[in-house]
Amino acid sequence: MKNRILVIAIGCFSLLGCSDDFLEKLPETVVSGENFYKTEEDFRLANVGMYVPLRNLYGTGLADYGAWSMGEMRSDNTCFIYNEDNRGYADREYVEQFIDDPNSGAISNKYQNDYIIIGRANQILDKIDAGEFDQTQKDNYKGQALFLRAFAYFDLVQYFGDVPLVLTPPTTYEETITGQTAKEEIYNQIIGDLALAGTLLPNKATQQVGFVADGAAWTLLGNIYLVLEQWQNAVDALMNVEGYSLLGNYSDIYEPANKNHSESIFEVQYYADQTSGVSSNFAYNFLPILSNPGVIPGFPDGNTNAYAGWNTPTPDLIAAYEDGDLRFDASIELFTGDDYVDIPFIKKYVHGSDVAPNTNDNWPVYRYAEVLLFLAEAYNELGNTTEALNYLNMVHAHPRTGLDPLSSSSQAELRDLILHERRIELAFENKRWLDLVRTDNVLEVMTEHVQNILANPTDYYYPANVSPPGYNVAEYRLLFPIPQREIQINPLLQQNPGY
Repeated sequence: MKNRILVIAIGCFSLLGCSDDFLEKLPETVVSGENFYKTEEDFRLANVGMYVPLRNLYGTGLADYGAWSMGEMRSDNTCFIYNEDNRGYADREYVEQFIDDPNSGAISNKYQNDYIIIGRANQILDKIDAGEFDQTQKDNYKGQALFLRAFAYFDLVQYFGDVPLVLTPPTTYEETITGQTAKEEIYNQIIGDLALAGTLLPNKATQQVGFVADGAAWTLLGNIYLVLEQWQNAVDALMNVEGYSLLGNYSDIYEPANKNHSESIFEVQYYADQTSGVSSNFAYNFLPILSNPGVIPGFPDGNTNAYAGWNTPTPDLIAAYEDGDLRFDASIELFTGDDYVDIPFIKKYVHGSDVAPNTNDNWPVYRYAEVLLFLAEAYNELGNTTEALNYLNMVHAHPRTGLDPLSSSSQAELRDLILHERRIELAFENKRWLDLVRTDNVLEVMTEHVQNILANPTDYYYPANVSPPGYNVAEYRLLFPIPQREIQINPLLQQNPGY
């Protein structure tokens, strides 16, 4: 003990003997903002850093609170396998059961990572015009920052409603205390950001692989106009999406060897490099709970995934596929073994692993198939059912599905067909919950879905001795709660009604 005290004392005297400006100096490994945002290399690094939180947003690690929990598992597409032996992940279950609260890990993960993206985008946008390098590259970085800021705000308003709108980097603690802004004002900001981003970004052919091009800005803008029911504006935006094409084989969309292919508009980048910490892990989360995942082809032996069983396809979704739809075998696999009989799991993100639990799968956010379905929806709502059916069949009757063209002249029928096509084509890509909300189908669909679970819990992967909780499907739960931690540190925030 005396020796430890002596060492501490020597350290203290050493500090006192330093120059007077000791406490004002930054560590040698830190660069101040004033000195950093100058050169093209500075902005290149800042641009890369802006994309990093996307991996946390969409899911990384074994304690994974990825976007799938709120985008898919909240809906009738997926649920979870009740894990009797490991109840440490019950927090994830609450999202699917409609009993999540402001302390949920899923909502905190989304809220915090969206604002990290916004904060990094704001830093770039605040400094980029004064950057000392080529204007074309400055426009590229500026366009990417505008896109990602708009993307993160769109994510926030869809799931949380009114949130703080912050457009400049805060310089004092007081500036970080910001109240909520009406989502209508946020949408206006998003639309402006994307309209500018679409003119600044290069096209897919000339953009560096893995970074967003102009097509991503126009796709996101079209999506926003659909949510706002501004149908002609949606068509106008989506018609700017050029240079993309559907792949001939549906399963090729998700193959790690085909990352950033001709159909990909925006995907989150993961790499199975064991030393960099940027691998994906969702395959291990989405497999059934197995004593040895090595029984699945391509996965190594000698480990377990006792934390798994998440985002499991529901009987409802399985029944929604048409006979002969080739997309089923590319999307869902049935496993028998380890006391399971034909238990389904998502196949889209299951491509093996060299070293458990690291996988090499990217996450698709926007694909060209969705642009075609967006156009089908917008034209249908404009009353142009002929054009709507044409765009719908570009996806539904593409040779990769094995299905015949649809025929319909009714706007109401087409509306249902388009929503169904989105469910199948975009299954497990975090679209279903938001689709149900924005089309005003959510309460009807989810009430029926919950009734099915409560009437037949074993069909939804509950053990025979476990009764599901009372699912609380209510209108106020169309929005998620603001994380309690955010309310505690920001007294201007108000909790969403009902929570």
